[in-house]
Amino acid sequence: MTGLSFHVKAWAAWAPGRETAAAWLQWAGQPAQSSDTDHKPVPVLLRRRVSPLGQQALKAAWSLPDSATGRLIACSRHGEFGRTLSILDSLAVRTGTSPADFTLSVHNALLGLLSIARGNRQGHTMIAAGTESFGFGLLEAVSCLADSPTYPVVLVYFDEPLPPPYDVFDQPALDQSAPDPIAIALTLSATEGAPVILTTTQAESPPDPTGALTFMRVLLGAAPHATTTGEHFTWHWRSGHAPD
Repeated sequence: MTGLSFHVKAWAAWAPGRETAAAWLQWAGQPAQSSDTDHKPVPVLLRRRVSPLGQQALKAAWSLPDSATGRLIACSRHGEFGRTLSILDSLAVRTGTSPADFTLSVHNALLGLLSIARGNRQGHTMIAAGTESFGFGLLEAVSCLADSPTYPVVLVYFDEPLPPPYDVFDQPALDQSAPDPIAIALTLSATEGAPVILTTTQAESPPDPTGALTFMRVLLGAAPHATTTGEHFTWHWRSGHAPD
């Protein structure tokens, strides 16, 4: 694939131990900077309807002003699987299922809540592509940006390991530990912000489910370039400031 160029105008992220922008910058070995993305609480009525991971994804997206006006793209391998598991448990013991769990169990429910709460009528897309969910979600977002360069695109990624008993299907290759829960929101722009270049090659090694975290290392300046391997492609992220 020819390199695809885009800019990250704004970002917000969460992971255990990295709840603020300052913590992420420290993780990347960068000096802390003032940020207004850590102080925009999601409305209580909206938070109550989603899982803890969903709350962090909503908080990250809510912190980006363009989430009210830009095209919304979300991606997740498992989504809020705990809600689906609750439904399956109820069915297994033949008890009634929660209407809220049933309504919000579809993969794009979180993005639907975000678009309604923000009054965003630009439409949204939800991507699920296994270990490559972040890569293909970013590819979709960049494609939307190329189609309409004057409109920002907000990408939301969130995922966490599967809970028991389904965790046996979520074991990473090479005896690695399962990745931590993570939620990231990015505002992509054609001209504003940190430049990033994306390329792909055919995968030639076992899948690595840490694509989003690897991308953040490049975005925050911890490395000029990095790669992560999915089931089909190896994804190469490179800072636009780095030499070819």
